[in-house]
Amino acid sequence: MEHTTFSVGNEGRQVFWNAEYFELILFLFTAVALVIFAYGVYRRWQMWKAMGKPEIRTDNMGERIKILLRDGLLQLKTFKDIYPGIMHAFIFFGFFVLIFGAAFDATEFHITEPLGWAFLRGNFYLVFSLLMDLFGLLVLIGVLMALDRRYLQKPDRLGYRGKPDNKPDDAIVLLLIGGIIITGFIIEALRLYVTNPSWGHWSFVGWIISKAFVGIDHGTARILHKVMWWTHTFIALGFIAYIPYSRLLHIITTSANYFMSTLKPVGYVEPIADFENAESFGMGQLEDFTWKQIFDSDACTRCGRCQDGCPAYLTGKPLSPKKLVQDLKTYWLERAPKVMAAKKAAGPEGEPEIPEPEKAMVGEVIDLHELWACTNCMYCMEVCPASIEHVPKIVGMRQYKVLMEADFAPELQLTYRNMENNSNPWGIGAHMRADWAKDLGIKTLAEDGNVEYLYYVGCAGSFDDRGKKVAIAFAKILKAAGINFGILGTEEGCCGDSAMRGGNEYLYQTLAQMNIEAMNGYGVKKIITTCPHGYNALKKDYPHFGGNFEVYHHTEIIADLIAKGRINLKKPVDGVFTYHDSCFLGRYNQIYDQPRNVLKAVPGLKLTEMKNNHTKSFCCGAGGARMWMEEDIGERINDVRTDQAIEAKADHIAVGCPFCLTMMVDGIKDREMSEKMDAADIAEIVWKAMGIEEAQPEPEGESKEEEKGGEAAS
Repeated sequence: MEHTTFSVGNEGRQVFWNAEYFELILFLFTAVALVIFAYGVYRRWQMWKAMGKPEIRTDNMGERIKILLRDGLLQLKTFKDIYPGIMHAFIFFGFFVLIFGAAFDATEFHITEPLGWAFLRGNFYLVFSLLMDLFGLLVLIGVLMALDRRYLQKPDRLGYRGKPDNKPDDAIVLLLIGGIIITGFIIEALRLYVTNPSWGHWSFVGWIISKAFVGIDHGTARILHKVMWWTHTFIALGFIAYIPYSRLLHIITTSANYFMSTLKPVGYVEPIADFENAESFGMGQLEDFTWKQIFDSDACTRCGRCQDGCPAYLTGKPLSPKKLVQDLKTYWLERAPKVMAAKKAAGPEGEPEIPEPEKAMVGEVIDLHELWACTNCMYCMEVCPASIEHVPKIVGMRQYKVLMEADFAPELQLTYRNMENNSNPWGIGAHMRADWAKDLGIKTLAEDGNVEYLYYVGCAGSFDDRGKKVAIAFAKILKAAGINFGILGTEEGCCGDSAMRGGNEYLYQTLAQMNIEAMNGYGVKKIITTCPHGYNALKKDYPHFGGNFEVYHHTEIIADLIAKGRINLKKPVDGVFTYHDSCFLGRYNQIYDQPRNVLKAVPGLKLTEMKNNHTKSFCCGAGGARMWMEEDIGERINDVRTDQAIEAKADHIAVGCPFCLTMMVDGIKDREMSEKMDAADIAEIVWKAMGIEEAQPEPEGESKEEEKGGEAAS
């Protein structure tokens, strides 16, 4: 056996062992690989900037760097899903350490060692060797996990409707990574076999593999080492050159997407700024997207997490957020080179003749059934490990269909007409908006504007029979707690959320501006809503038009009243309750704990969770203007959510949203569970638990029938 010249206490290794004269050749091949890599990135860069409107994503650099470090370096978003998170972490962190180790190795060989500084010696080298083998092994395990998941387990999220969407590129990438690691271990094993250092076991993977070469003469082992060394080198350089032309590009694009993540509020939709002078509205072609919205599609890794929890997809609708993004990417890849060629032909001063698209983006590339199936639940954006923004694209394409082509569902035509004529989706006379409160002694701001809170009742609380009962229960809670509040009455209008998310931005802005004018006219500062859709619109969207208010959801107010002892819950409300998270309350506004804290404070109430809860809650199906549209494809979303409540063995479904309440009540009926299960708003449950309905005098004019109706609702 040959032995290394390093002595005990000065452990190390020769970097170019058995390849001493290959350094120049290696340098030339590396330069070629880097040139190919650079050209690929440059070509992609040209495509990225060829299309799309300007958009600034370099503001607030500190926050952006923080997001990049958190989600790019530490991979925290990826870990939200355990198995693929671990799989990706093994590959990512393993490769990160190996690249750092290789760079450190090369730096020592070329710079520090010639200067007389040797770091890779002694105990430091031993630990270094151990870590390189450990992380190399983790990469290999990650690759095997990925191969197993993609080609053996084949979860639906990696395909579409049971059909895998594996591409040759997927296998090539995994084989390249696996090839780099395996050949690296074999090189190490052959070196250890020939040199036989006493500390070889610190490189434990190579040391174990080296046992397989026992009996081979050293000359043959050296030849094998040279062959494997070059094999390893060409695979590694091929890997580098291949990155911009493969899914490996996400190393760059996904990291960039983290840095360029939206810093706007969750669910933010950019308002159309100038209706009078704009030539087009919405997003009807790629050029209508911003460059960042187009870049999004190149950051998508096709992991399918968005699809895995999309309520539309899981109930048999055509929509898959992953497929939508990938279809846009395919369309962009077809169209960008033509646009680039036209601009090149025109020159820097000329006006390029951009060829007309061969197919319509909205209607052909993106099917209309896909476009209108979205509930705006934000699950896709919540779980996306690449920070892709799906929902604003969908709303933008809806705007194009509604405002430019007047092409949308007949049900929405009626809804929008009702909103225009009576400022509510039901089309009930606007003069009846305050009728629910006429016997409760609640003042309007016109009667007394000196209030702490405006209770913005919303359309459901004002016109829907079930919603009125919630409004009555909440108003009684406020009065019992001594809260100084009032309502706008007939001056209140629809918040416009369904119009906005259904693509009718013009109608939304009209409704919003009317509300803001009324609220500002009374000097309103604080607002309470019982509808998460109104809550979200007033809190996040109204500031665009001068409506700056402190907005609270009624579950926040009730939780605060209980915590401060301003209301007492003394009457037991027996039964097993499960709480359904409204998307616009939970994912949009991070209100998860307050509703649950309220329910936990109710005596006798037992709280259980459905399998989809908190950030992974399953939508009721009513968001994104779907409340006003029929579900004529697949299973009803609210029925699937009701099934989850049944599986949780709940007797009651508690909600904090009038849309969710309607959907859950309908789901209970559809599943023929009306005799065993019911649904109620948290305000109704709390009012019942306060047990003072009979104890306090009736408000003047309140009938027994209304009182009984309120109790029945509870």
